[in-house]
Amino acid sequence: MILHFAILLSFQLAGEVFSRLAFPSAPGPVIGLALLVFALAIFPKLADELRETVNGFLAHLSLFFIPAGVGIVTQLPQIGADGLAIFAAILISTAAAIAVGALTFAGVSRLIGGGDE
Repeated sequence: MILHFAILLSFQLAGEVFSRLAFPSAPGPVIGLALLVFALAIFPKLADELRETVNGFLAHLSLFFIPAGVGIVTQLPQIGADGLAIFAAILISTAAAIAVGALTFAGVSRLIGGGDE
């Protein structure tokens, strides 16, 4: 399990290094995850090796939300002061994302001819 954990952290480290060197605006963990997915596609045996460790992480996924919860609690005064603006921003951005997704789907559907059926 320690070896598997080291493999996962190595991909995150590789993503961080790649992010700093080539794509400073892209988050390193996201690049590391993409590298991991690429490696798993090339080496299916690696997926079999990591499966037990990854399932263990997924079983305790709620623990990864603790830092976010602590951050919210420590910022409660700021959230109280700007709560309406935060709520409005979340509401508007969610509605905009849904609208853009729907319009994109409709446009692609028209382009490929899926809307005629």
